[in-house]
Amino acid sequence: MTGSERPVLTVSALTERLKATVEERFPMVWVEGEISNFKIYASGHAYFTLKDAGAQLRAVLFRNRGRRIRFEPGDGLHVLAMGSVEVYPQRGEYQLVVELLEPRGLGALQLAFDQLKARLAAEGLFDEGRKRALPRFPKKIGIATSPSGAAIRDMLRVIARRFGELHIVLAPCRVQGDGAPEEIAQAIRDLNALGGVDVIIVGRGGGSLEDLWAFNEELVVRAIAGSKVPTISAVGHEVDVTIADFVADLRAPTPSAAAELVVREKQAVVESVADLSHRLRRAMGRRLEHERQRTTALATRRVLTDPSRPLRDLHRRVDDARGRLHRAMERLMRQSAHRVEMATAGLRSGSPRARLARDRHRHETLHARLEAHAARALETNRGRLGLVAGRLHSLSPLAVLSRGYSLTRTPDGAIVRRAVDVRAGEDVEVLLHEGRLDCRVIATREHDEPQV
Repeated sequence: MTGSERPVLTVSALTERLKATVEERFPMVWVEGEISNFKIYASGHAYFTLKDAGAQLRAVLFRNRGRRIRFEPGDGLHVLAMGSVEVYPQRGEYQLVVELLEPRGLGALQLAFDQLKARLAAEGLFDEGRKRALPRFPKKIGIATSPSGAAIRDMLRVIARRFGELHIVLAPCRVQGDGAPEEIAQAIRDLNALGGVDVIIVGRGGGSLEDLWAFNEELVVRAIAGSKVPTISAVGHEVDVTIADFVADLRAPTPSAAAELVVREKQAVVESVADLSHRLRRAMGRRLEHERQRTTALATRRVLTDPSRPLRDLHRRVDDARGRLHRAMERLMRQSAHRVEMATAGLRSGSPRARLARDRHRHETLHARLEAHAARALETNRGRLGLVAGRLHSLSPLAVLSRGYSLTRTPDGAIVRRAVDVRAGEDVEVLLHEGRLDCRVIATREHDEPQV
């Protein structure tokens, strides 16, 4: 085939053919794999890779689809993804546009439940230290539930039977379906803002996990945690558990049980008050009898029958105190006189005249010792000086000259020790024991030769 007969396609044309083929062949498919490189961008879209032991597939989960996923996708999670395969021409890649994402081996709702529960527990929202006690006798009860459900009817019936005069405030809201979490959270906030509400019951009747899911939403859980009023979670039946149960101050197994926990039975309260009244009367009777006996005993005491007795006792106590004071004053005077005598003796011994006499005697003693020491030191040094002078005299050149020797020096002061140190015709100076001679050398001989 010649060049003009070859079927040549551009990159765009080939990509468009592949795009049409792939997207027509896989309009919707389920894919199983492990998530890796999961990343959510500022736009809210999530991009990740599905992989297994032999291959990998790029995938994208757009924001509007991601809102419907209950759990939080992440790297390493094994999932089932449903979507369409599309070709992205700008990069020459194909990717799976995810419509639905489910965890493999565990329901999506259960996984979302476990993830949110673990995260909120790590924040300390389930700590027992946060739990508050319910008021003993609430006057105003707030209820956040559906106004048309069986739960509100059950709670109102129980409250009316046990204590019908209470003030009930209903914050109507949807308890399942789209928008239910927002309405429940807003109902809790409205009851807090109303003021005067003593306790809040949040709940609904039983149902499936999907029906009760609104009470597992983070928005509702944080609204309960942020409530300033003690809150009771009463969702479903006793076997149903929601995250709202963990964060509420108290969990009731059913809405009816919540009403029973909040409202004490009126008859029981009446009987309790009657019992307390009876016990109070008995206690007051015992107290009156005790005080009556005490009054009788006081009336027979001598302080009332003989009023002067305390005065006589006081007189004796005053006399005793006066005697002790007199003796203490005498003892203090003696001690003071002794201290004055000791101080006077100290002053006398420390007077200037006495100190001057002691210092004069000490000075004379030290002066005598100094003179004696100086005389001994002078005599010792005089002897040492005589010895040193004798040794110096024996070593002095002048002493040698006194024995008939002489010392010859050149004009520059150098001592002449050998005949070769001077030449004939040079002047020399000869030092004698007494005086000196200025001489001129006529001749030199290296050795002393006898003259003929």
